[in-house]
Amino acid sequence: MHSSVRGEGAPDKAADGISEGGKKKASGTVPPPRKGEGDGARPPGGGIPVRRRRRRVLFWVASVLAFLILGTSAAGYLYYRHLDGNIRSGQRLSGESGVEKTHANAKGQRPLNILLIGSDSRNKPENVELGGSRDTVGNAPLADVQMLLHVSADRENASVVSIPRDTRVDIPECTDPKTGEKFKKTYAMINESLGRGGPGCTLATWEKLTNVYIDHWMMIDFSGVVKMADAVGGVPVCVKDNVWDRPLPTSGGGSGLKLQKGTTRVKGEQALQWLRTRHAFSSDLGRAQAQHMYMNSMMRELKSQNAFTDVGRITDLAEAATKALEVSEEIGSVKKLYNLAMQLKDVPTNRITMTTMPTFQDPRDEDRLIVNPADADKLWTMLRKDIAFDKNGEPQAAQSPQAAQSPSAPQPAPAGSQPPAQPGQEPSKAPVTTPDKIAVNVVNGTAAGQPLAPHRANAIADVLVSKGFTGAKADTALTPEKTTVVRYPTPDLADEAQSVAASLGIPNTAVQQSADVSKITLIVGADWREGNAFPQQAPPAAGAIPDTADAINGSDTGACMEVYKPYRW
Repeated sequence: MHSSVRGEGAPDKAADGISEGGKKKASGTVPPPRKGEGDGARPPGGGIPVRRRRRRVLFWVASVLAFLILGTSAAGYLYYRHLDGNIRSGQRLSGESGVEKTHANAKGQRPLNILLIGSDSRNKPENVELGGSRDTVGNAPLADVQMLLHVSADRENASVVSIPRDTRVDIPECTDPKTGEKFKKTYAMINESLGRGGPGCTLATWEKLTNVYIDHWMMIDFSGVVKMADAVGGVPVCVKDNVWDRPLPTSGGGSGLKLQKGTTRVKGEQALQWLRTRHAFSSDLGRAQAQHMYMNSMMRELKSQNAFTDVGRITDLAEAATKALEVSEEIGSVKKLYNLAMQLKDVPTNRITMTTMPTFQDPRDEDRLIVNPADADKLWTMLRKDIAFDKNGEPQAAQSPQAAQSPSAPQPAPAGSQPPAQPGQEPSKAPVTTPDKIAVNVVNGTAAGQPLAPHRANAIADVLVSKGFTGAKADTALTPEKTTVVRYPTPDLADEAQSVAASLGIPNTAVQQSADVSKITLIVGADWREGNAFPQQAPPAAGAIPDTADAINGSDTGACMEVYKPYRW
């Protein structure tokens, strides 16, 4: 920098104590002004006036600062472009779910839902080295880690729900956006969804299961986990006994994790081993619990490092994250990812809750799991209604059951009505569909997870007819559905479907577009087993999550993993 300054607008040599002939003067400093001399007086020897010299110095300093600012801005822009170039992105949704975007609250705020996916793909050499199983190279990847991150509309709390990879669920019909290959809907392990249309199919599977709208997905593979773990600088984890997750005569595989009893700071490959350990932590449920401990510990670590505000830490993490993550295309830029991170930075650790979806052992296969519908639905209801999983927030005002069904969401006008005319406007002449012109198929879906409640389709079809929907017919089909839902096949039937729901008091969040129906179809779910009036339920209280969810709060620094006895050393 010094040499470049000399070549670009440096002060005269005489001002530095060097004569025009190049010989150094006796004194290398400029004498002070004589008493009575003004700022513009010349110093002895006929040098440059002090005021003029100061102007030149100020000009020089300003020029250097301007150069630095421009240089930094250019470098920053190039680095920004570099980070953007690191990011890989893909289609948000590649299957049919019918779940509509969450409505904003009275303040215009919406909750944020992000699906976090960990892929076991061995299709990169570095993943093979880290994950073994060379015989699976080239196979479709499996989504062995799946977590839904929910950040409340007011950004005051965050909740995470994991689904164990061996859980059997309905996977909808999906199309791979890269190849165009179509996959028929199936009932299979949830980790297979990734290979049946990419992350967008996994997202559709979650939406179908939970009826929760998911804004984005983020996916990471083995090598990405190592990069991120190194960037964080290590995360403390705890085991209650010495652990070594290795192949045994009775069970193959193993992550290779070997730790001594107590707390260890893991990073790099060791962090990956911790996140992949299953046998030594008893099962997939134990692995999910270990992953939750790691994530909570990582959040505490980042906050203690001021990682959300320290420019150097942000840069390190941004470099690692943009190389490690693949994201849905609507957040496929550094700016958007940064904005997402900033929405998390102010959530206190005691307002972060990690859970696992409640499950049962599959009666057909003891190595598989199935959804525990009653307890799982409690979690999904809390997410849909944006109710905190913790009890550490400010008490909320009581809400009526009717308001709780769909907070701040506008209710549709009944079919046959017209929107009110604005002052000075003629009433709308647009044609409207009256209830008697709307065909409705009513299905009994009460057998979801419990015995069938008979004659429900006939009973509710009769209620609709009494309300003017004379085209309502009971169907003999039995389609199990946990919650009552109104589905419609095409967008032009959306208003009519909403009017059907409104006539029965069904919340408009239960109205979905779906390719699985050919006409407006009301499925009377397991939540409406009796009576002609749709049951209005009060919302769950904050923190009212079932015990089967294995909740861990983000402020719990004493969490420590049990080690299955055969894997102790």
